[in-house]
Amino acid sequence: SDYLSCPFSVLCCTCGVPIPPNPANMCVACLRTQVDISEGIPKQVTVHFCKQCERYLQPPGTWVQCALESRELMALCLKKIKSSMTKVRLIDASFLWTEPHSKRIKMKLTIQKEVMNGAILQQVFVVEFVIQSQMCDDCHRVEAKDFWKAVVQVRQKTVHKKTFYYLEQLILKHKLHQNALNIKEIHEGIDFYYGSKQHAQKMVDFLQCTAPCRSKTSQRLISHDIHSNTYNYKSTFSVEIVPVCKDSVVCLSPRLAQSLGNMGQVCVCIRVTSTIHLIDPNTLQIAEVDGNTYWRNPFNGLCNPRQLEEFIVMDIDIIRDQKLGAGAGMRSNKHTLAEVWVQKTSEMDSNQQYYCRTFLGHLLNIGDLVLGFDFANSNINDEYLNKMNPHHVPDVVLIKKSYDRSRRIKRRNWKLQELAREGDGMDTDDERQYQDFLEDLEEDEALRKNVNIFRDASKIPVESDTDDDGAPRVSLTEMLEELSLTDATGGEGADMMTD
Repeated sequence: SDYLSCPFSVLCCTCGVPIPPNPANMCVACLRTQVDISEGIPKQVTVHFCKQCERYLQPPGTWVQCALESRELMALCLKKIKSSMTKVRLIDASFLWTEPHSKRIKMKLTIQKEVMNGAILQQVFVVEFVIQSQMCDDCHRVEAKDFWKAVVQVRQKTVHKKTFYYLEQLILKHKLHQNALNIKEIHEGIDFYYGSKQHAQKMVDFLQCTAPCRSKTSQRLISHDIHSNTYNYKSTFSVEIVPVCKDSVVCLSPRLAQSLGNMGQVCVCIRVTSTIHLIDPNTLQIAEVDGNTYWRNPFNGLCNPRQLEEFIVMDIDIIRDQKLGAGAGMRSNKHTLAEVWVQKTSEMDSNQQYYCRTFLGHLLNIGDLVLGFDFANSNINDEYLNKMNPHHVPDVVLIKKSYDRSRRIKRRNWKLQELAREGDGMDTDDERQYQDFLEDLEEDEALRKNVNIFRDASKIPVESDTDDDGAPRVSLTEMLEELSLTDATGGEGADMMTD
């Protein structure tokens, strides 16, 4: 009766149910029992994932960054089954929720296919993608640590490492060490290994902007593919930093001294940043020497920091009106010119005193201890110093005021970060030089601006009136709080606060 009442219906040839006419003359349920249009499409597929850099492998050899349930991840998964879906038509695709740590990605696909005399059948099914861990080539090279494409060799021919300690803090602040595969500390320098030449070139450019230096580049052929005409090179960048450190006494050539504003040839290096900052202890005249100027007119340190001797100030006289000659350059506003009479602490049983001029007039008082170089009793072999008039060579050049180091260490409530590097570790001399660098930071505010200083929570300084010897300090406003994972809950293993 239903068949007669519906002139546009036909009976299914298998089950006899009235259906609208179709080329197969079969209902949808019977068609599905006869034909499976998803046959040949894999229901479980493997996707490779690198845990180190969190990228997915897109065959044949490309690694791409994809977020979960993103369009990029859907395109990557569909490409894995694209070859088996050439005979069907994809209508819709969507993700099904899975636990993020289950290493499974489920995708619901809707496909269509023409079956049995032109009838079009639509079917919905689920494909499961299993995430399998595989380390990518880039991470493999990083983990190997001995595979590198470029190396930056930084060298400085001095006995003191103050410039390297300063560069280390700049590299940490600007996070240039993150691309390095390995960092090795060796004699007179440090080596940075990189996986690409571009990262090494970036480091060289940074060094040339932050320190007076010169660089050379060389490369060595490792392999050559004659079919694809590709070459594999290992590049070496050699960077040489000027051999002058803070607190070094230098003797300039007459030509360079004249070009810097007729300043004296014997000068003190008060700072090394992107340029060498010099001061004339006789006139307070200051000048800056960049890398190019230095290599055209090179000069060396006359004495190393180990030759510093301790003097006691016997008398001091501030020079108020110092007239400079014609063509003189700038004078320092942060220092005060003074005439002092000093005596070595090791010669207190004698009456031998030395007269000199100094730029430390604003810091020194009678009875203070000061570190300086004794020119009168030293045998110095320097090209320009030997040609100078002996009357123009000072007997003593004072460098900096001396404070009690043990008190300064006890009172210091801050610390610096350090690069993770290979080396022999710090010996006694390195530790002394590192303490010198920390004291330089306390004394020089301009140097501190380029350095991240962290508050040391493990150190509680004990304050007392007797400990205050006037040594400079780092203020709390200049310190940063060191980030730790325990800060989120307020302590190790502490419960989160809930209402």
